[in-house]
Amino acid sequence: MIDTSPPPFVFYPGTAPLLVSMPHAGTHVPAALAARFTDEARQVPDTDWHMERLYAFAKDMGASILVATHSRYVVDLNRPPDGASLYPGQSVTGLCPVDTFDDTPIYAHGDVPDDAEVAARRDAVWAPYHAQLRAELDRIRAQHGVAVLWDAHSIRSVLPRFFEGKLPDLNLGTANGESCDPALAHELLSIAKEAKGYTAVLNGRFKGGHITRHYGQPEQNIHAVQLEMTQCSYMQEALPFDYLPDVAAGVQPHLRRMLQATLAFAAAQSA
Repeated sequence: MIDTSPPPFVFYPGTAPLLVSMPHAGTHVPAALAARFTDEARQVPDTDWHMERLYAFAKDMGASILVATHSRYVVDLNRPPDGASLYPGQSVTGLCPVDTFDDTPIYAHGDVPDDAEVAARRDAVWAPYHAQLRAELDRIRAQHGVAVLWDAHSIRSVLPRFFEGKLPDLNLGTANGESCDPALAHELLSIAKEAKGYTAVLNGRFKGGHITRHYGQPEQNIHAVQLEMTQCSYMQEALPFDYLPDVAAGVQPHLRRMLQATLAFAAAQSA
């Protein structure tokens, strides 16, 4: 059995028709697993660092917040449970990754998890996170008639393994328009493109992972959007991965405007 102390997630219930999910914010690796990792992997460099701090304002807006505690190196909460590739033909990391974003091994001696270990991690960490996510979306929709899921992510701005050059700063993903109402998507893109000093794209390299694609069901009044941000927009992209409050203060007003737009959209839908 995998160590699930701390629990797989922290949940803050809200009052608005908005759930902010942070599936890659966790840094915890059970000690027995960390002992198998390389020194580099123990630093969990591919974390979506400081998401909870960056989006702290969302609580004041009434959003529910769901934050992962375990590292994506334990199990990736934004991958399908069967481990199928989200981007066939492109380089990706798996449900229980065996290599880092820099394409270096996570396991020092090659003792990668077998099918039984993957299943155990999925049951212990992946399943509870998704059960909570499903339950909260259903609760929000039952209360408000509509629910919006905002899947919050960040990534280093330069990662040759996954994309050429420098990534746009604000990467909105709606599964090529299938996970949310097009009117909401274009409103969010308009806000992102108006953000001076930042670049933005809709359904570019990052179109939304498993969470966006699986839970976004506009016909069922559940709209899902992923935002993949460059980490240079708010933090140091290399060790010690510090949060940079003055830098973050530049992008937070734009994030707030986007979340406000989702709430305005939800209000119009439920009117």
